[in-house]
Amino acid sequence: MIPPVRIAAIGVFAVTYVALALGRLPGLRIDRAGIALVGASLMLATGAMNLGSAARAIDFDTLALLLGMMIVVANLRLSGFFRLVAGWIVATASRPLALLGAVTLAAGLFSAFLLNDAICLVMTPLVIEIVRRLGRDPVPYLLAVAMAANIGSAATITGNPQNILIGSFSQIPYGVFAAHLAPVAAAGLVLTVLLVAATHRAEFRGGARLAARPAPTHLHRPLAIKSVLVVLLMMAAFFAGAPPAEVALVAGAFMLLTRVATRRIYREVDWPLLLMFAGLFVVVAGFEAAAIRPAALSALTAEGLGRPWALGAMTAALSNLVSNVPAVLVLRPFIDHMAEPRHAWLVVAMAATFAGNLTVLGSVANLIVVQLARAHGVEIGFWRHFRVGAPLTLLTLALGLWLL
Repeated sequence: MIPPVRIAAIGVFAVTYVALALGRLPGLRIDRAGIALVGASLMLATGAMNLGSAARAIDFDTLALLLGMMIVVANLRLSGFFRLVAGWIVATASRPLALLGAVTLAAGLFSAFLLNDAICLVMTPLVIEIVRRLGRDPVPYLLAVAMAANIGSAATITGNPQNILIGSFSQIPYGVFAAHLAPVAAAGLVLTVLLVAATHRAEFRGGARLAARPAPTHLHRPLAIKSVLVVLLMMAAFFAGAPPAEVALVAGAFMLLTRVATRRIYREVDWPLLLMFAGLFVVVAGFEAAAIRPAALSALTAEGLGRPWALGAMTAALSNLVSNVPAVLVLRPFIDHMAEPRHAWLVVAMAATFAGNLTVLGSVANLIVVQLARAHGVEIGFWRHFRVGAPLTLLTLALGLWLL
């Protein structure tokens, strides 16, 4: 007979992940962070976890790294640094294809080292402003922002939330991670430019010259200089092998020593994301402890997920069903039982990130771009995204599996 606690843990896990996939609970106005918190509390209520084991399940390194990176990006944004970059793009891009390349490069490069969701929040309104002043169609350039942010973020541990998780779980050094995935991400950015241009020929046909003066930039120079220097020092420490969580938290704390009101910085932090992470750690740990048996893990990893293509396909499918962060968490116990877990984590990092480009709903970065675009009067429909995102996802996944 199956113990009641085990049945309860499986039920809580299943309901939580279905609700995460839907993004809501019918009849309630609860978001994903609330769903994860409720799921975690039910694991405690059913006896699948106690408070001590729940606290041990939360990976505080991941939360610290996320928080530190958010504070650093907030200071870059408040300083006007990203507007300065937007001005450079306008000044240097003389033709539509060059503008597309510059937007893709900027979104991909910033997302490689800073959180891609934050970069989409910053760049989307700036790109709309640039493109409208130039009299061009904003949609292809916004698609490039979302897709380049997803692809570029695969390059490093600090590129996106799922990579931060993977970095903590796998203990792969920052430089080793980047050495494997940065070339894949760079190739993906090239494919992004080619596919966006090929599917929007009317926008890029003829090579019309662009002529627009950069908008005036309100730059808080001391804060911008301080923020850029902190980012450079932080990246140097990452590549030197310092613990990423400690480095990011120290950098974030240092950035709070500023003349800018700290409440403005706190408003830029994605507190619901941190709450969702904490809740999901407990939900998955409760499910693993109560319902997953080591023999079953070993059999499944040996029979199926041990093959890179199977692991990549499973990761991509799960990422589109329940989003990439929950997918990574649910795959963790299986990967821990593999013969080469580090290589498996690299495959998961690549597949979970690239799979986000498949549909508008595939990643938070996509949703940010679409929602901000709608607020500015620009509509990006499901099919307009899909005709670029679907082939880009398949090509980048195939390329990533081959290179890895």
